[in-house]
Amino acid sequence: MRPLRRLLAPRAVRLLAPRAARVAPLCAGAVLAAALAGCGGRTVVVRAPNVTVGVSSNSPHAAQEIGFPALATKNTTRVAGADPVADAAGVALAVFPSIGSGTHPAAVTIAPTDDWQAALASAVMMASPIRAPVLLSGAARLPSATAQALSLLAPTGAVGAGGVQVIRVGDVPGVAGQRSVHIAGNGPYALAAAIDRFQTASVGKASSDVVVASAEEPQYAMPAAGWAAESGDPILFVSGSGVPAATRQALLAHQRPHIYVLGPPSAVPQSVLAQLSRYGTVSRVGADDPAANSVAFAAYRDPPCANGQPCAHVPGSFGWALRSPGHGYVLVNASRTLDAAAAAPLSASGSFGPLLLVEDPAKLPSAVLSYFLDYATPGYTQEGPTAAVYNHGWVIGDQRAVSVSVQAEMDTLLEAVPQR
Repeated sequence: MRPLRRLLAPRAVRLLAPRAARVAPLCAGAVLAAALAGCGGRTVVVRAPNVTVGVSSNSPHAAQEIGFPALATKNTTRVAGADPVADAAGVALAVFPSIGSGTHPAAVTIAPTDDWQAALASAVMMASPIRAPVLLSGAARLPSATAQALSLLAPTGAVGAGGVQVIRVGDVPGVAGQRSVHIAGNGPYALAAAIDRFQTASVGKASSDVVVASAEEPQYAMPAAGWAAESGDPILFVSGSGVPAATRQALLAHQRPHIYVLGPPSAVPQSVLAQLSRYGTVSRVGADDPAANSVAFAAYRDPPCANGQPCAHVPGSFGWALRSPGHGYVLVNASRTLDAAAAAPLSASGSFGPLLLVEDPAKLPSAVLSYFLDYATPGYTQEGPTAAVYNHGWVIGDQRAVSVSVQAEMDTLLEAVPQR
């Protein structure tokens, strides 16, 4: 893909810089069906049959009212929530449109907004056999976005989990009229372990792979949520000083698993890896800044890819191993930790794909830019573009999380280009 990098890089700069300056802030919550758009602090649940389409060409703000490019471009789609609660509702309805038979989820997970570790760990229940998207709530009552989305989703009951419709995690309200189960734990380590036990019981056996992340550095733990949703591998947590008792007990239940520690030594010190090695084989995946850390996880595979050979995830291996075009990617702001849990169902459906991080809403990090240029940009030959593979990018959050200029840059980087 190096020739594509040389071909595309000047083009990206030339096209995007002028256009970004012309993009005005948009509020188009009623444009994208089955999604949630947050604007000006207001959240609107949109369901396809109720969408009003038909912006008049005579409207003084017709282009802005249509909603593009903020909500979608040719290679990207935005879930434009003003906060992670809204984003979770939007993602759930995008993955499960819940219009007609076969489009509803079997169950829905409601994770706590005051415990980001539990919210990330809850993503594992999007994996088989439960396939439950994550909604978010505080302790007092369900936010209106969550309540409305739950009503629209109308979960049918997860056969693999005793017919349960709602899985309540931690300190969240009860839900009337739904068959529910409550997963509880005393603190983030115990609650993550309890989620692992629930998922293991649903599957019928413990996973042979476990992801371990820092309970103190959320920006390094975030990419684990998408992988847990796709793979069914649980997320457990450690502190900077050691392995808590709840995590130790969970690892013992997995009977010497492969333990993949996500994040650099500054997040999970080498001394903690030495402690983890008592419970299984330990490998570290990560980099020193959050964006590069997410890229490292997206490209990682164990066992390693052979030099010169295509790299892909195969049965029995661990990791996304995405070093070729034709995939999905989910872009999230590192400062909105709960957006990783909200977006996790997108990694386990549709175009699938890893979670990548931005830190500055107005700038695509150099690590993500290089990753797209090296591995993601599809090329086509004389056979033409219809013979190429294609990418799709999801952008999570409103423009305070990820700007339209970054979305437009992502769109260009994911576009198929001629291969010379």
